[in-house]
Amino acid sequence: MKGISEDKGTILTCTNNFSGRTISIVSFSTEEQYKDGFGPFTPGFQNVEYGDIESLKVAINEDTIAFLIEPIQGEAGIIIPPDGYLKEAFELCKKHNVLFIADEIQSGLGRSGKLFAFEYDNIRPDVVIIGKALSGGCYPVSAVLSDREVLGVFNPGDHGSTFGGNPLGAAVARESLKVLVEEKLIENSFELGNYFRAELNEIPSKHVKLIRGKGLFIGVELHEEAGGARRFCEALAERGILCKETHTHVIRFAPPLVIKKEQIDEALVKIKEVLLMP
Repeated sequence: MKGISEDKGTILTCTNNFSGRTISIVSFSTEEQYKDGFGPFTPGFQNVEYGDIESLKVAINEDTIAFLIEPIQGEAGIIIPPDGYLKEAFELCKKHNVLFIADEIQSGLGRSGKLFAFEYDNIRPDVVIIGKALSGGCYPVSAVLSDREVLGVFNPGDHGSTFGGNPLGAAVARESLKVLVEEKLIENSFELGNYFRAELNEIPSKHVKLIRGKGLFIGVELHEEAGGARRFCEALAERGILCKETHTHVIRFAPPLVIKKEQIDEALVKIKEVLLMP
């Protein structure tokens, strides 16, 4: 145990974070739209600049309990931290006896081209949060992964929820994980993600500022002069391609992990047509 005085501990989070919309979660959001009308907020959280190791070094102190981070920020527009940042942040947390918590709800389970996005940095977080894709889209199920040293602080009955420990949810999650591995969907995400991004980079669009991502988790950032991502997302929807406008100027692509190269090629024809619009 770290020996922090009761009610004195703080959890460090990151700017432009998104871990949900419960009261405690929106308390540390830097998106004012998510917080509007929901106060008063839960204390005990402090934001540091995402991807800036110096900001984390300054913020960590004897009252820091944990550092919560998305290895890839999905809702922020597929933001990837600088190379080596996650590993350095993890080592800094180890040095100060701070829990390193990876929110892999969006980036995990093959989406990034690895089972978990933190694997690109060869680290093993103290806690990993997963959900959504855990059921393959068939059932609401999420999970917290950690060692007994961490989760063992809860005794039976100490913590739970109405649907926690649902046997059907657990069974669906097990089958979903088997499909990911046995059908090599993680490898498919890695290979076709690289292909998809490479082909997107070949589209000579005056609107595109930057293409970034890992695996089948791709963000196309547009210049401000493009007039926002919504009109492009709507044009793509009319052509049968669903994507998401993110932070006004980013088109987010997250196709199913079962997608085939031929389907990406079909989509690219329509994406090129849209990105070349006036």
